[in-house]
Amino acid sequence: MTLTLDLQSLRTQQRVLLRPLRLSVAPGCVHTLMGPSGSGKSSLLAALCGTLPEGLYFDGTVQLAGRRIDRLPPQARRVGMLFQDDLLFPHMTVRENLLFALPAGPAAAREAAVRQALADVEMGAFAQTDPATLSGGQRARVALARALLAQPLALLLDEPFARLDVALRERMRTLVFGLVRARKIPALLVSHDLADVADPALLTHLLSAP
Repeated sequence: MTLTLDLQSLRTQQRVLLRPLRLSVAPGCVHTLMGPSGSGKSSLLAALCGTLPEGLYFDGTVQLAGRRIDRLPPQARRVGMLFQDDLLFPHMTVRENLLFALPAGPAAAREAAVRQALADVEMGAFAQTDPATLSGGQRARVALARALLAQPLALLLDEPFARLDVALRERMRTLVFGLVRARKIPALLVSHDLADVADPALLTHLLSAP
């Protein structure tokens, strides 16, 4: 389930944001992208998952598990996304937030998937909890469970630890990287923090195009 990116350019109509970039992320590995603010890191992740905003253009190819996905709609790419903000629905319980992320299917199977997802992130006792009462670290765990519920073939991480305190960051990094290894999926992480780098050999500094 290797994730392979061959970027020719990421651009607006007026200028090129990113230089050409080629990288491959093997199953179970986390490749980190670093660069200055405005260098196009988050926009690159949006291009990979198919949610690039209007006015930005991706030139290149993306392959996942041997299949080209850059021309597919977002829901067909099998790519999970974890953001800096948890984006939980405030009017739903933790359980309902996770059920909302699942496709239609037998009720028993969907409930079992939610229970397992919460157990995987050590949040099994919080299924009926209002997200507003959770700590920042707990909300981050629920967001991670939701991202993994759809059984993605790759995981994109857009500064998911940035708003956590130092101790929580370390615990969340350990949890996220451990689940990536256990599920044998490739992950691409955008960060400004060198402490987030899972493997110094898997680090790319993005340079804005001149």
